[in-house]
Amino acid sequence: MTKISVVILNWNGKKYLEDFLGSTVENSASDCCSVYLADNGSTDDSVDYVRDYHTKVNIIELDNNYGFAGGYNKALERIESEYYVLLNSDVRVEKNWLDPLAEYMDKNPDVAACQPKILSLNNPDKFEYAGASGGFIDRYGYPYCRGRVFNIAENDYGQYDDIKQVFWATGACLFIRSSDWKSAGGFDPVFFTHMEEIDLCWRLNNAGRKIMVIPQSYVYHLGGGTLSYNSPSKVYYNFRNNLFMLYKNLPESKLAKIMFIRKIMDGIAALHFLLMFKTKAFLNVFKAHIHFYRHKKTLRMKRSLIPEKENTYASGLVLDKSLVFNFYIKGKKTFIQLHAR
Repeated sequence: MTKISVVILNWNGKKYLEDFLGSTVENSASDCCSVYLADNGSTDDSVDYVRDYHTKVNIIELDNNYGFAGGYNKALERIESEYYVLLNSDVRVEKNWLDPLAEYMDKNPDVAACQPKILSLNNPDKFEYAGASGGFIDRYGYPYCRGRVFNIAENDYGQYDDIKQVFWATGACLFIRSSDWKSAGGFDPVFFTHMEEIDLCWRLNNAGRKIMVIPQSYVYHLGGGTLSYNSPSKVYYNFRNNLFMLYKNLPESKLAKIMFIRKIMDGIAALHFLLMFKTKAFLNVFKAHIHFYRHKKTLRMKRSLIPEKENTYASGLVLDKSLVFNFYIKGKKTFIQLHAR
């Protein structure tokens, strides 16, 4: 059994494979690490390209596009490894990038998953949107990162280079024990794409497992490879899946109040889209809420996995105030400002 398996999920992404797969193979493949391409039913010639030009890469061909969540679930069922690394196809890695991650995980069995520091490929001095230097949420379920709050990415000057426990690790580069992946049930396929990693990490937190960021390892992410960050479809998935995540994971004592407040805040966000003449985004907020109600019965069954006793998370993992209020009203645009006492 290979110790580490780096698994790249692909759907019609030949361009990204041409640009990034070579560096991943060069800087990852070894006696203790295998590289896999999990193809999500592509209709371009991605698989033929990899088969012809990257013979060290193991190929798993799926018969359909199962999304980010379902695709990884089906692919990882076929891989035996101590650690999985879920790596986006538009990420450039550096030499020895895996070493700090593996060494930390080997020494800390109470840690389920970790991530490296994620920097922008187009602007390497800045953190990248999808993960930055570790993920957190506020009390209403809004995700943010050390180095990125909403759409504001900070310059990286070493301010977040300490190893730190976080609430969630990014799916753009997720290093996770296979045993924890399996015990938590992997991704929830109902998410399809976006926020499935936050949902998984929330479940791991509820099980008493730790999530860490190890900034001594860093990678460069192009970002927006599947859906542009400004895409109306991304608006739909982010709003819908955030409701899914909250409803699945909030303790009973907080569920009704927080869901009620989130619905009001989502309505305000929809009105903002309308005033900005972003009609598709406006409609997709309402579409997200309609589809949430359609899935509510199934989601209610999944709430049975929540611990009966409400979890007390490590200090600072969940911001005990409104991210929206502090960002837009009080002008706190950075992680340090939000967490200042």
